[in-house]
Amino acid sequence: MTILGISAFYHDSAAAIIVDGEIIAAAQEERFTRKKFDASFPRNAVEFCLNYAGTSLNKLDAIVFYDKPFLKFERLLETYYNFSPKGVKSFITSMPVWIKEKIFLRKVIMEEFDKIEKLDRKKIKFLFPEHHLSHAASAYYPSPYNESAILTIDAVGEWATASICKGEGNNITILKQLDFPHSLGLLYSAFTYFLGFKVNSGEYKLMGLAPYGIPGSPEVARYVELIKKNLVDLKEDGSLFLNQEYFNYAVGLTMVKEDKWEKLFGFPARKGESNLEQNHCNLALAIQQVTEEAVLNLAREAKRLTGSNNLCMAGGVSLNCVANGKLDEAKIFRNIFITPAAGDAGGALGAALAAYYIYYEQPRKELNGKLDHLSGSYLGPEFSSLEVEALMRKYNAEAVEYKDEKALTEEVAKLISEGAVIGWHQGRMEFGPRALGARSIIADARNSTMQKKLNLKIKYREGFRPFAPIVLAEDVSEYFNQQEPSPYMLIVKPVKNERQIPYPVDFKENGLLDKLYFLRSDIPAVTHIDYSARLQTVHKETNERLWNLLNTFKQLTGYSVLVNTSFNVRGEPIVNTPEDAYRCFMRTDMDYLVIGDFIFDKKKQPKWEETQDWRSEFVLD
Repeated sequence: MTILGISAFYHDSAAAIIVDGEIIAAAQEERFTRKKFDASFPRNAVEFCLNYAGTSLNKLDAIVFYDKPFLKFERLLETYYNFSPKGVKSFITSMPVWIKEKIFLRKVIMEEFDKIEKLDRKKIKFLFPEHHLSHAASAYYPSPYNESAILTIDAVGEWATASICKGEGNNITILKQLDFPHSLGLLYSAFTYFLGFKVNSGEYKLMGLAPYGIPGSPEVARYVELIKKNLVDLKEDGSLFLNQEYFNYAVGLTMVKEDKWEKLFGFPARKGESNLEQNHCNLALAIQQVTEEAVLNLAREAKRLTGSNNLCMAGGVSLNCVANGKLDEAKIFRNIFITPAAGDAGGALGAALAAYYIYYEQPRKELNGKLDHLSGSYLGPEFSSLEVEALMRKYNAEAVEYKDEKALTEEVAKLISEGAVIGWHQGRMEFGPRALGARSIIADARNSTMQKKLNLKIKYREGFRPFAPIVLAEDVSEYFNQQEPSPYMLIVKPVKNERQIPYPVDFKENGLLDKLYFLRSDIPAVTHIDYSARLQTVHKETNERLWNLLNTFKQLTGYSVLVNTSFNVRGEPIVNTPEDAYRCFMRTDMDYLVIGDFIFDKKKQPKWEETQDWRSEFVLD
């Protein structure tokens, strides 16, 4: 049985294909079109999935879309009706699009598929699970658990903004849900907007900014009190109520009513790219603390309703790694599994899995000794040495080919130990927003200037943003307060106390960016200013070459940890093809590029001539 799942038309369009319950391939459309968060029909991702599975559209048993458009339209109409006469401008703006495209979405989808292959519409089953069921399925079915509580939290699906489910065998039961306009995801996005970052892409920046707030300070405490008194009422059962007098997302064209927020917090909304001040950092910390409290409340309610020792998580809020770390430390559940493609892209995979297990009532797949059913999230395209050689001919590029993997990893480990920054393009591309060692930029975590170099000269992004460590799974507890695997970079934990270097007494008096350049630990490039790290454990069974590189680096230096960040520049999707990788490599101050068995030395490449500045090619996120 072969099932194709798709997500599209909001953000992070994607496609995924499963065969007899096995996840064969999955990819986001942005990686092919080079448009970040591309919301268009995922034609390229669909074609990749079909080709990788060796099948065609008319051989599929079902095509599954990740939500129910009519329910979403119902929510839109009811919202405008309930808030009328407010929101007339937004209503006039959105209705033509909904009437033309969204109401007739089935027809639009079929016409898009016809561009790939003329569909036999009588033969193929089209299914439309609910949005949060797709999220729940994306986490539960690939997990190692045969029964589990399932928590999904995002901005909004059709009506639901959060749900608590119980997974048992091949079935998922929805036990409780929170409905629009009350949404933890929208609350966090409102602060993302107010603090000058882009909604649906800047939430991770807000999370990274929060540690620059001063914990325990009167100002942070005051902001928390203002938020809980005026904006959101948190209930112990995980539900919450958002005071719509302060928000504008339900019927307006912005997230918040800026005049009310300015009066409440005492400063205006920050404009993008403007200087960050301490009050911005303190407010970021305050909303992060409120978010953590809300997530813990939901988790306790999920535990109460299910009695399970296991928890699976999905939805955009599940990408808040700091909250995930606090949840893990709370020990509400014995085991936690968070799907790496937790956002809408993962809904494509969840939709396909929901159809297979719930609609077709198929039995769960056995793990057979694997960590989970996601193959390390390496589910995207891979490329051969012939394609690398074609790239070299096209750009007159020069590289050294290493036939022996041991020689290759020894050379790369040596280069990293000498301070080089490496573009690392290996195997199948990751599915989800994180670079997990297939399309990564890697460097020495011991280097005290590496964070600044990576941010300003390679990624071209805000200097305050932290970088994540990759570490041998066997050695994780030597560096971090963590024992269990964390293969998908979805949890933040402290660097071990004995590795930390105390700050000077006057540290808090320094400016935002000045705080960055105090030595914090013996792995400073991956230690955030609060001594935390968003860690990824590397496992030999899912990424043997990366594991070998880390192990070789350990033999050379005594350290089995490296910096890992996504292989892209700011505003660009993570690279997909060898050509994407080479172009990014040549546009930045990366020192070496490793694609498969080939090592490219920047000093030996022909001069790079840009037809246009990449900053105009990619819209800054």
